[in-house]
Amino acid sequence: MIRKAVLPVAGFGTRCLPASKAIPKEMITIVDKPVIQYVVEEAVAAGIKEIVLVTHSAKAAIENHFDKHFELETQLEAKGKTELLEELRNIIPDDVTIISVRQPEPLGLGHAVLCAKPVVGDEPFVVMLPDVLVDADGCTFAHQVPNDLGGMINAFDRTRHAQIMVENVPREVAYKYGIVALEGDAPAPGESAMITGMVEKPKPGEEPSTLAVIGRYLLPGEIFALLEQTAPGAGGEIQLTDAIDQLRAQGGVDAYRMVGDTYDCGFQLGYLEATLSFAKRHPKFGKEFKEILAKYTD
Repeated sequence: MIRKAVLPVAGFGTRCLPASKAIPKEMITIVDKPVIQYVVEEAVAAGIKEIVLVTHSAKAAIENHFDKHFELETQLEAKGKTELLEELRNIIPDDVTIISVRQPEPLGLGHAVLCAKPVVGDEPFVVMLPDVLVDADGCTFAHQVPNDLGGMINAFDRTRHAQIMVENVPREVAYKYGIVALEGDAPAPGESAMITGMVEKPKPGEEPSTLAVIGRYLLPGEIFALLEQTAPGAGGEIQLTDAIDQLRAQGGVDAYRMVGDTYDCGFQLGYLEATLSFAKRHPKFGKEFKEILAKYTD
């Protein structure tokens, strides 16, 4: 069983400035919850029990969000605000643990994942980039899984291959993404296929497929030894994709094609699109939000 998820949250979020100057980009809200809470909920729904935050001294707000706030809860209880009190107490289930480790300097995604080694050990785990939302609303999944992360875990259980979540993108924008090369045909949504490599931002017309890597990885514990041996690349950063390429040569890596939708909340338009999507179906605000939205529809 995959029990641990690593969330690299130490970055400064420069694409979100000035909003991320004083608060972590992961704490910017989508309707009524910070974006990182949606990512943690995705992990919990897939059966994850330990969330490992690879963080930085300036990101204490993230840890505080998932911690108990005794004084606030006491005040809400005294005022009889039981619904809000229960919402705060249920941000994470009681059987889920949040663990923080520090990334002392920004040396790339691979280095951030390596910082989690003392907590993860040698067991398989997932890596979830916290500025990407993966939305399973209205989707039907095979293998009786709750969401795409659960589908990726199921694929690992069946094949024992590392998994990289991908989505199909229009060919004319493939140059913006990391694109996987496949051994065979593209898998159907909810299924996976072995990859032969990854090309970061290929030149237009030279993309090996239209399946783009979107920020969810399932990796065996062996990835840590490979990361320790990975030489720094551009900017002195240790690239996770370099270690994954070594892993592919040793034991195989599959591309899991997602069923749901993604929202890149690493920049402003991604936040806006996610807000529109989630607000329209929000159980409390959805109806009134759609009425407001209608006022601004051309």
